[in-house]
Amino acid sequence: MPAPADLRARNLWRPLGWGTIAAMIAAPAVAMRFTSEVHWGPEDFGFAIVLLGGVGLAFELVVRRSDRAAYRAGAAVALAAALLTLWANAAVGIVGSEENDINMAFNLVPALALLAAAVARLRAAPMAYAMLFAAGAQLALGLAMQFAGHGVWPFTLALTATWLASVWLFRRAAR
Repeated sequence: MPAPADLRARNLWRPLGWGTIAAMIAAPAVAMRFTSEVHWGPEDFGFAIVLLGGVGLAFELVVRRSDRAAYRAGAAVALAAALLTLWANAAVGIVGSEENDINMAFNLVPALALLAAAVARLRAAPMAYAMLFAAGAQLALGLAMQFAGHGVWPFTLALTATWLASVWLFRRAAR
């Protein structure tokens, strides 16, 4: 049984996390009241709710799965990489604009990471291999884009490093 102080600390993180998600969703609604630069429609808010809510729910699952800080951090880093990829791709596109069809390839990396995590059944040691697979897919996609004439190196290197940080954290959790 966790100590009462530990329970209080956990109870502070949940409202902070969900409150942050709510604030991120509400921010564009507030901004639209003060500037014409922000134009979000119902579909934009729906996408944000599904994406951010999905990440929040996935992290809730992870928190229940393990008490190890390294495991939770590894999952948080992997979820952040997936969120950043999907959000950037939908908002502005990684290659050209968000309407460029080639951008759909970038959505495959978080999908592959999710599939690999399911195969790993969220266990720490196999999760390290799953996230290594995602890092390799990210790097391979970046190379393919480079050979096709699309310079996406900053994005590729940043996300590959993020996936690799998740690998390191899951390896620590597996010890």
